[in-house]
Amino acid sequence: MSNTTSPCPPNSLSYNTSLCACNPGFYFPNQNTTNCTQFGPSSWSVGPGVSPGPQVFFLTTFFSVDSSIRRLTQSQAVLLETTLVVLIAWLIFCFVLRIKKIDESGKSKVFKVRWGISQFDFLFDTRHWTDEQKAVVRRKTELGGTFSVASWILFIGLLTALLYQVFTKRTIEVHRVKPANTPDLLSFINDLEFNITTISSMSCANLVMPASLITGTPGFIDFRTVPLSTFIKYTCHNTSTGPTVSLRCNSCKIPRRNHFISWQFVDLPNQPAAAVGFEFNLTSRDHYEKKHVSYVSGTVNSDGVMDTSTKGMKTFRGAETNVLKIQLFPEEYLNSKGLKLLRPLFNDFVPGSYFTDVGGLKASLQNSRDGLVNTTLFISYQSDYIVQINKESVLGPVSILANIGGLYAICMAIFLYLLTQCETRIPKLRNEDIVMRTILCQRRAQKNWDKVRKFVMYTWGPCNLDPTDKSGKLPKKSVIESIHGYGALRRKGPGSRRNPENDDKSSKPPNETDNGDIEISIIS
Repeated sequence: MSNTTSPCPPNSLSYNTSLCACNPGFYFPNQNTTNCTQFGPSSWSVGPGVSPGPQVFFLTTFFSVDSSIRRLTQSQAVLLETTLVVLIAWLIFCFVLRIKKIDESGKSKVFKVRWGISQFDFLFDTRHWTDEQKAVVRRKTELGGTFSVASWILFIGLLTALLYQVFTKRTIEVHRVKPANTPDLLSFINDLEFNITTISSMSCANLVMPASLITGTPGFIDFRTVPLSTFIKYTCHNTSTGPTVSLRCNSCKIPRRNHFISWQFVDLPNQPAAAVGFEFNLTSRDHYEKKHVSYVSGTVNSDGVMDTSTKGMKTFRGAETNVLKIQLFPEEYLNSKGLKLLRPLFNDFVPGSYFTDVGGLKASLQNSRDGLVNTTLFISYQSDYIVQINKESVLGPVSILANIGGLYAICMAIFLYLLTQCETRIPKLRNEDIVMRTILCQRRAQKNWDKVRKFVMYTWGPCNLDPTDKSGKLPKKSVIESIHGYGALRRKGPGSRRNPENDDKSSKPPNETDNGDIEISIIS
């Protein structure tokens, strides 16, 4: 950048008396800016590219709760904590009711709530404390109702956590390795694309495009140099962070040798060749099944350099090449109709020439021999083995039902133990239901007795309930009116015959004794 009108911006240096360049680790994001920016830390992103296909699960055909559970919860800890809070709240509520005195009238709300809790005793109603040599009586108690509801709260909470685990981790990915032979390797036909961005203030005008592809190992008999255009198509385009070199290979097979592709950036007037890092995006796609993509992407800068002997931010510039080592690993996805992908792996970054101090970078910018940035893409193939990937179900219908039964048994056992301990150590709890039952029986008897009294008063009048007058004798009018009532209570036998004498006696009024009392006989 020219320095004829203004001094160099912060974090920059001046060279050749009229040009400005950023300090080590800084760069101009684009040509229109005059402020040097530090490149961010290294980051990595690896994707397998193959999402699991639809799994047929026996619960999902009946209950569509998979999405609901995923929305409401993020982990099993949330479900377990909620269950624990509800369980403790229920036990505290029952304890507060239990310490209150029972209302002997049985009309208070506390009594009705406690009686309702006792009716929830549907798990332990035949397992209460019984004395020796007495028959087991099926009875519901308040303590049994408390523990029955508590056991169901715990069971429902654990069941929800189990279902969450089933829907989230019902399958596992199994990797099997088998030795590779030539027919297996030739069946891997992929479309490969490598995008490497040089983070710098340069553009594609600084690039010297690669012309050849090197295969094999230098110095060995399999070393070859072939034109790059016969195998790979390459392009370059400018981005906001620097020039991006794209290398594409369609219908690529796995060769047994390594590949080397090199390119370099050179100095231009007012635009030196310098870089602060590299950004890569490597993808692999099956040539026939283009739905799934295996990729690896990330950035490499001074933080990602493997050489830790030199500390501080770095600017890459000089004759030594920067090597990005990429590995392609053959993987066969059995759960996706035998999909075959070459997974790209970013294995290593070997830095080339770089500078960490301002003085060294300034001297390099003034030296025409250092005016380049060399980059080499080293592609190796791990073709000795093939990884076969498959999705296998962890839990089946039988194991799910077994887990549910186990949770139910555990919940019942926990609270059955607590119930036994409470009734063994506290004798008062053995007959806690008798008090409430006695109160309810008394209320029921009083209610029935009130019904009988109302029936008698409605049928015979209120005087029949107290037929004596102040003198202690029955009034004649009352007696005459009551004869009809007592006669209505007389029951006739099915085979009884009518006796004229009895008819005459019955038509006469009741006999009067010497003392004036009236005798009333009821014939049944």
